[in-house]
Amino acid sequence: MDGDAVPTVATVIPVLNEALFIERCLMSLLNQSLAPSRHMILVLDGGSNDGTVEIVHRIMTEHQGEQWPRLVLEKNPQRTVAHARNIALKVLPDDVQFLVEMIGHATVGPDHLEQRLQAWHECEANVAEGLAGVGVRVVEDEQQRTRVGDWVEGALASPLGRSGGQFSQFKALEPTKVPAFVMHRREALMAVGGWDEAFITSQDSDLSMRLLKAGFHLYRHPLPTVSMHKRNGLLRWWKMGHRYGFWRTKVLLKHPKRAQWQEFLPLVGLLGSALLIALSSPWATLPLGLYGIALFAGGCLEALRQQRPSSLVGVPLCLFMLHASFSIGLLDGLVRKGRYPSDRG
Repeated sequence: MDGDAVPTVATVIPVLNEALFIERCLMSLLNQSLAPSRHMILVLDGGSNDGTVEIVHRIMTEHQGEQWPRLVLEKNPQRTVAHARNIALKVLPDDVQFLVEMIGHATVGPDHLEQRLQAWHECEANVAEGLAGVGVRVVEDEQQRTRVGDWVEGALASPLGRSGGQFSQFKALEPTKVPAFVMHRREALMAVGGWDEAFITSQDSDLSMRLLKAGFHLYRHPLPTVSMHKRNGLLRWWKMGHRYGFWRTKVLLKHPKRAQWQEFLPLVGLLGSALLIALSSPWATLPLGLYGIALFAGGCLEALRQQRPSSLVGVPLCLFMLHASFSIGLLDGLVRKGRYPSDRG
């Protein structure tokens, strides 16, 4: 550290089979404008078999010395993100005060960590005490230029696909229940016992709710951004939607106040249509017709924005898959226990 008043930051990256992306991720973090002495990187591997570990070892060998942040690799035998982040709480040096959430298929700009600290100080000025974490904006991966990838981006950018959560394109510093890629104060994490390892996914949502219930504050700031590589295959997109819906139910069972009415609209629409059909109502096809028109309009807007004609069909398809898979996941979460996801790796 360059002085007692300057925090020490550790970026924590759980990985599993991220060979396609991990080098870009690590190089973006190694080449930061923040002084190397003030930052370290901890990679926690959940049993990769695609060369991820070998890539990390090579980068560790090539980037040693005072001109680079310290890069450490640890094993995560239980594989989940929650287990990885709790391991980080135990093994990080005592002088690490802040933990930055990162994943292996994301990258950041060269001044990202300095922006993180600036955002923290600005958010901290809004609360007398008890700031536990500050989230950032998630933006499109500039190197993600596949057709399906653009459809996915279009679906998430559409009013029919975005929410106030991870992919929200907010524009102002503000308190939130759903910060993304958070920089947490270590002291606050320890106060609530870290991450709940029962959550294979949505562990961050559960953590945020427990921090808020404990009296801490969470904010998000539009200045720092994380560029995230999203799913480029329709099957993985479906699996992701189902997984998010499944674990969303698990979060809501534990934290009912976390519910948002928008996430139940597809189920409500389906049940309403079924009821109208059962009653032989002349308006039975109206909800489905309006839904189809909304999907088509969303596709038109994204096709114009992206200048990609295929989005006229691809974006409505991805929106429908998101609504269907998420809704099925919501119901599935009521009756089944979770298992490790298969939609990446």
